[in-house]
Amino acid sequence: QVQVAESGGGLVQAGGSLRLSCAASGSIFSINAMGWYRQAPGKQRELVAAITSGGSTNYADSVKGRFTITRDNAKNTVYLQMNSLKPEDTAVYYCNAKFGNWRHDSWGQGTQVTVSS
Repeated sequence: QVQVAESGGGLVQAGGSLRLSCAASGSIFSINAMGWYRQAPGKQRELVAAITSGGSTNYADSVKGRFTITRDNAKNTVYLQMNSLKPEDTAVYYCNAKFGNWRHDSWGQGTQVTVSS
């Protein structure tokens, strides 16, 4: 099994920056990819960014050029650097790990990001 736990988030003004962290524990070797999803009130959860164990990254079109996902293998941690934040980035952000040959998912409890205009 794999467990993930987020930290970071908070309130920031439009144009500001935040960094989210997600630490993984458990069967780290079985992780195929880690990513960040977000869910705004009344909307479906959507993929924001992901990084595979091989280092490939994927971003939602709405965050390309503003958000960067990176990982620190020594700390089993993935980061989401969010720059030039917009009010529409306001959501609960969830960390996700896909593991066991992509058959399983582990989710964090979520962290609130609020961008004021």
